[in-house]
Amino acid sequence: MRTPLPVGLIGFARLTVLGVMLTTTALTTTSGQQLVYSSGQTVAPAFEGWEQNPDGSFNMVFGYFNRNLDEHLHVPVGPDNSLEPGGPDRGQPSYFLPRRNRFHFKVKVPADFGDRELVWTLTTQGQTEKAYATLIPEYIIDKQLAMLDVGNFGRDPEGRDLLNEPPTVELEGAAQRAVPVGTLLGLTASATDDGMPEPRPAPRGRPGTPRSRSNALGLRVAWFVYRGDGANVTFDPPQFKIHPDYRDHSNSPWSPGWEAPELPPGGRFPVNVTFSEPGAYVLRVLATDGGLTGHRDVAVTVR
Repeated sequence: MRTPLPVGLIGFARLTVLGVMLTTTALTTTSGQQLVYSSGQTVAPAFEGWEQNPDGSFNMVFGYFNRNLDEHLHVPVGPDNSLEPGGPDRGQPSYFLPRRNRFHFKVKVPADFGDRELVWTLTTQGQTEKAYATLIPEYIIDKQLAMLDVGNFGRDPEGRDLLNEPPTVELEGAAQRAVPVGTLLGLTASATDDGMPEPRPAPRGRPGTPRSRSNALGLRVAWFVYRGDGANVTFDPPQFKIHPDYRDHSNSPWSPGWEAPELPPGGRFPVNVTFSEPGAYVLRVLATDGGLTGHRDVAVTVR
């Protein structure tokens, strides 16, 4: 087991590790602009923090940083994508979307987990990286941190942002499906929200200034591939990106001026899915208000 960092150095270590990670994955030009890569880069697993459940158990919360701007990577659960102890399968994704995906999944550990570590090991592009999850007090997270990290809001001095609750999502039909290759699979989910925060488009920023990391606010719902090779999956209608893409017209909630689509009648979000290759897939429907999220998964066996 690694020696825990002294209290007071945790935040510094987080910033140091992040700085090293960013420095090693992007070149800086003389103008101060960073060069990012469309493809060929690695994915770094990330431990976001932990939260306590009412029964005394804990959730270890993970995300990841895909250093590519466009490339999606498929890493099946196994030696190259494992969580231990108790793995290799602890519910982690196997299809990695571009850029920084925060608070992507949770792993429940018992109340007596103590000072043990849960380690996510991920090998991409021939390089192995690890994320170490522990119950160090400084790593506790709450919904305000999620709103700040994902949506760049939650600082209301009167505390109104803290009244925000995550959207709720429900599936229509079974959570396990089977379908032949090339056959349409119809899926529907419904979502509701408390109306907080007030909807707004993603900020456009000012010419010559860095763009804010803020995304659009307001309830929105999208389906995406969580497990399986997403290159084999087609959604109809096409879904907006759930990951940050700050380029103009990128169909990402972080794209300047992007607005959440008008909510459909009854809050129902249907989609038709087609698979071009057999295998086991997990599709996730994600509802978010721009800071807090809810989701449901559908496991699909494609013959």
